Amino acid sequence: MLATIVCSPAFAQTDTTTTQTTAPQRWMIETKDGSVYQGIYLGKDENGIRLQTESAGIITIPNDQVKSYRILDERNYKNGQYWYENPNSSRYLFGPSAFSLRKGEAYYQNTYLVLNSFNYGLTDNFTIGGGFELISTFSGEPTFFITPKYTFPVAEKWRAGAGVLYLTSTLADDGFSGLGVGYGIVTYGNTDNNATLGLGYGYVDGEFASRPIVTLSGMKRVSRKLGLVSENWFVPSEDISGGIYSYGLRFMGERITVDLAFLNNKDIMETIVIGVPYVDFVVKFGK
Repeated sequence: MLATIVCSPAFAQTDTTTTQTTAPQRWMIETKDGSVYQGIYLGKDENGIRLQTESAGIITIPNDQVKSYRILDERNYKNGQYWYENPNSSRYLFGPSAFSLRKGEAYYQNTYLVLNSFNYGLTDNFTIGGGFELISTFSGEPTFFITPKYTFPVAEKWRAGAGVLYLTSTLADDGFSGLGVGYGIVTYGNTDNNATLGLGYGYVDGEFASRPIVTLSGMKRVSRKLGLVSENWFVPSEDISGGIYSYGLRFMGERITVDLAFLNNKDIMETIVIGVPYVDFVVKFGK
């Protein structure tokens, strides 16, 4: 066993490295053999890092066995249970929120097993992304896209941002210069519970659309591992069937999410009442 356990109900009298002026910190430590320990940080010396745990009392984890550690935010504790951060707060199903990846964070997203995208936080506010469609890539005529996004805080619960989704393909005729959407977004809430309003203009072969695209999306975390997600696209016109709305579930782990949702509108409902199934998963890397 890597950790040395000392049974002690009161750690304050046995530790001389902590100070009375600082609030206790809760740490999560991963060791090189894959074990994970969580508890109140007591201090560090030549023997290792000491934690006060709920189940095993005081333990000491040898320094040479520590792979990584993280200071946990006490605000993420609910009813005594630690809720890890939402690993996929920067995006709904495909559309973005105004939350960004932190510098050095990255994720891989796969949709329908064929659409692949990668995003990386160049700074805390600027994310660069891109991807490709698998079937066209195997055929030798790949379809690929880029998705840069810049966001910034506006107020305590408000963030705003702007970005571009640009797609092109070698399958197209020589005169095709690509298609995409330039957009601006505003998000209200936090990374677990939020809503985002977006406005964008489509771009095809060098010309912008005459009418904007409006998006309204949201997510609600209902438990440690489960959230609700909705993403909705509208093109203002007399025929509202041209829009797409969605609803679904997001299953969350500390580094992965899986979305199971349905895409629908007036026309789809005539054939499939609940909508077209949508499936994706996201794996997060980095910090």
